[in-house]
This record gives sequence, structure tokens and C-alpha cells, in this order.
Amino acid sequence: MVERQLRWRDINDPQVLAAMARVPRHRFIRDRDTDLAYGDYPIDIGFGQTISQPYIVAFMTQALALKPDAKVLEIGTGSAYQTAVLAELAGNVYSMEIVTEHAHRAVHMLEVLGYTNVHVRAGDGYSGWPEAAPFDGVIVTAAPDHIPEPLIEQLKVDGRLVVPVGRGEQDLLVLTRTADGLKEEQRLAVRFVPLTRTPTDD
Repeated sequence: MVERQLRWRDINDPQVLAAMARVPRHRFIRDRDTDLAYGDYPIDIGFGQTISQPYIVAFMTQALALKPDAKVLEIGTGSAYQTAVLAELAGNVYSMEIVTEHAHRAVHMLEVLGYTNVHVRAGDGYSGWPEAAPFDGVIVTAAPDHIPEPLIEQLKVDGRLVVPVGRGEQDLLVLTRTADGLKEEQRLAVRFVPLTRTPTDD
């Protein structure tokens, strides 16, 4: 997977490549789909969610430019595969998942695999994790129709937010928070499942 799907493309950070090689992708999908685990495509994981293709996981991780002591917020734990890759590179990972079943399974799998620097919370990720902020990086693995303002507010100056924005085919954006505001780069056309919210009475 690393040699055929990542290294020959534009994934050139050696730490990201090493993390992608270490994390056992097949452990994060349903048993019936394990023969698909290392293919260059997303895989359904239930509840209307997918595990992203390896290239997208690597691309988004590389875009964060994490340092070993980084504190990262992930919105959309899903299978926890992206979470594990982040945990290989960052000091602490805070991950939020709106589907309770996925959150519980993620906690179990991350514990089984020995990740002690990950904190998982079941709930609506739109508002982020304010009590753990600020973050060196924020990654969103589902697509909102606009950039959630709370996630920007919880980002450190010089921190990066990687997020797919839009409906249908989305723009994968990399935003850097500066002292003067946001620096925005459009990187890729992608397709993620929509970012879902907890219904309110408003």
C-alpha cells in the first residue's frame, strides 16, 4: 500500500509514510471486508460512513505538518483508522464521533492496539472540544457545507485546519491560522460523507 499508492504520488513525509506502514488498516474494518483493506478506495463501515482511501488519509495527515508534541482535534472518528495514524505522529489526539456505536468500537480498538494518547468522545463535533483547546491541528473527516467557526477559534496561531467543504464533490481545504486571520489553500477535489449534526429544537 505504502509503496504503490503513496510514495510514488505526492506523499513524501517520511514520518507519515512510516505511520501508514505501522497502522494495521485491516483491524479497523468489518471482518467481511478485510480482503479489501489495503485497496486504493474507501470502504463502508456502516451507519452511512466510510473509511477513507489510504491516499486521502495520508494526504490529510501530511497537510497537518504535525510535530511530535502536537495536540490534534479530529472531527469524525469513524473506524478510528485516521485516529491511529494521527496517534503515531502527535502527542495527543482528541477525537469526536457522532455515532455512539462507532465511538465505542473506536475506544476498544485503540485500547487493543495500545494507543494511550487518544481521547474519544461521542457527540456532535461541530462545536469542537473547547476544554482541550487550543489545538496545533484540526482535521475533519466528514464534509460540512461551511467551515465551522468553533473549530477555527480552537486552533492555535500557526495551527492548521484540514477540512472538506461543500456538498457532492467537495474542496479539501488547508487553512492556517495566522495573527491576521486565515490563510486558505484549496488542495483537492474529494468526496466525503456529509458532516451530520445532533438535531435540536431550534
